[in-house]
Amino acid sequence: MDSANTHQYFETMKPTKLFFRCAVPSMISMAVTSLYTIADGIFVGHYIGSQALAAVNLVMPLLMMSFALADMIAVGASVQMAIRLGEKREREASSIFTTACTWIGVIALLIGVGVLLWADQLVSLLGAEGEVAQMAVEYMRVYALFAPLIMFFFAVDNYLRLCGKVTYSMGMNITISLANIGLDWLFVAKLGWGIGSAALASCLCLAAGTIICFVPFVTGRLPLRFVKKWVSLRTMLHILANGSSEFFANIAASTSMLLFNGVLMKMEGYLAVAAFSIVMYIDSVVKSMLFGMGDALQPAISYNFGAKRMDRSFALERRVQGAGFVISMAAMGLMWLCGDGLISLFSQGGEEALHAMSIQAMRLFSLSYLVSWCGMLSSSFFTALNRPLASMVVSFGQTLVFPVCGLLILPKILDLSGVWLTSLFSGVMTLILAVCLLLRVKQQTSQSGGVPNET
Repeated sequence: MDSANTHQYFETMKPTKLFFRCAVPSMISMAVTSLYTIADGIFVGHYIGSQALAAVNLVMPLLMMSFALADMIAVGASVQMAIRLGEKREREASSIFTTACTWIGVIALLIGVGVLLWADQLVSLLGAEGEVAQMAVEYMRVYALFAPLIMFFFAVDNYLRLCGKVTYSMGMNITISLANIGLDWLFVAKLGWGIGSAALASCLCLAAGTIICFVPFVTGRLPLRFVKKWVSLRTMLHILANGSSEFFANIAASTSMLLFNGVLMKMEGYLAVAAFSIVMYIDSVVKSMLFGMGDALQPAISYNFGAKRMDRSFALERRVQGAGFVISMAAMGLMWLCGDGLISLFSQGGEEALHAMSIQAMRLFSLSYLVSWCGMLSSSFFTALNRPLASMVVSFGQTLVFPVCGLLILPKILDLSGVWLTSLFSGVMTLILAVCLLLRVKQQTSQSGGVPNET
């Protein structure tokens, strides 16, 4: 899709139609993409065992942290590019695109080398021992080898959707996700290569996805293209500021997971960590859909912000929040009604203790869906409006501050159930914070001469 068409449907298409036009392909893409993560969990848990499942969950926060710097640049650049496109300054948007890709490549290379060199020391800090520690190191090192390629994936996929290539993005995501499931079956179930092969399957597919994503940009058929000009230091600081909320959110979420794992290891050992990982695998589908929806509408919201059409920005956000509520309620119902079947996918036969613990964890954790959607989507909205501080406050509260408070209080009162209910506590507190900030942004818009809301 050329830039004129992108401008036209961002600026003139009815909000509801624009919502479905952007959100549905992205949600499908993210949901299917999350399936390859779940496929890892299913094949690892079912064919290798609960120790392997615990090993993956122990190192996953470290892998998330390794992606945090790249994500900060990717998201911050996306907002700045969308605003420039809304202002009809395509040349500047392309300069930001070129600079962002260069920085991500350098960061990915440095992180990959660092993880390869210090994987053993990092895993030892998590308290893992014996076979669990060996599996964790093997899993991490595979990701480190592929870091220079796979760290581009989510950034460039987002830039594709910014240029209106939502169908291309969806097709690519579905293809590589199905390929990943096939490789998981071949490497883990059929050939029995072990936990490293599960990471290899994911990395091969993400690397292929990165190459596919870059093709339209290299051919020069999109509003964004590689140019021989970097952005100024001032613009780069704006990029880092815009992406800072996502950076701190990633760091906070990873730190929170490390704390959860530490508390669970201390209370019940690796079995509780394995149960937590099962719940997180299923939760990843829900979170991916919510993230995909918010991320897909971010370029349209930023574009209209740049075009001084705040009525359309708020109209789109209302539809995002409403859809988030519906998705979350459906997820909670599924966890209560189909929990036994979902958990059996991740466990070997005869692991009754793991099954019972996972059922309790899933049902209590699912209550957080009553409220947790609002904070996540509000943070994305604030980022799109070039309000990184508000976005960071909401993200930081939801992913670290409130969970830490919950972990300090609830387990002392409710034992293991308190750990599972921490997400509900965090969601309630974040909802209150997000609503207050949303009302403040709306009031500031009205006072500055904002236009009426579009319905």
